[in-house]
Amino acid sequence: MIEPPVIDEIAAVPAAVIRLLIPKDQIQVEMGPAYTELMAAVAAQGVGPAGPWFAVHHRIVPDVWDFEIGVPVTGPVADSGRVTGAEIPAARVARTTYHGGYEGLAEGWAEFDAWLAASGHTSDGSLRETYAVGPETTPDRAGWRTELFRPLVP
Repeated sequence: MIEPPVIDEIAAVPAAVIRLLIPKDQIQVEMGPAYTELMAAVAAQGVGPAGPWFAVHHRIVPDVWDFEIGVPVTGPVADSGRVTGAEIPAARVARTTYHGGYEGLAEGWAEFDAWLAASGHTSDGSLRETYAVGPETTPDRAGWRTELFRPLVP
């Protein structure tokens, strides 16, 4: 389900983001329109996208998700609607790639987090998913690739 995880150092990356605080059961309703708004804003400003889109989850409680969706950009982002400029910070991370449809991501994260714990690494509690290959690229769910990142505490 996931590729063998690795520890890596990632550089800071400028991004455009939309922050969402939504009930967990609304993710399929909210993500599509937010993605469309995000991509339209960076295209209109001529700054991206400069890579695949992503989600950074700050807090996941049983009923509410507090997260940002975003996309790397090539230059400064002017606020536009819900879109703001941001940065994926430089960090030491554990990372892996999950293969398959989004409905299996929870199992992929469980497998990744089990590896993280067994390896003696500690996450800062946040997570990032980068949607390297998804429905905007191919309808074949088996070909979808989601990169999973856990920033590590020193």
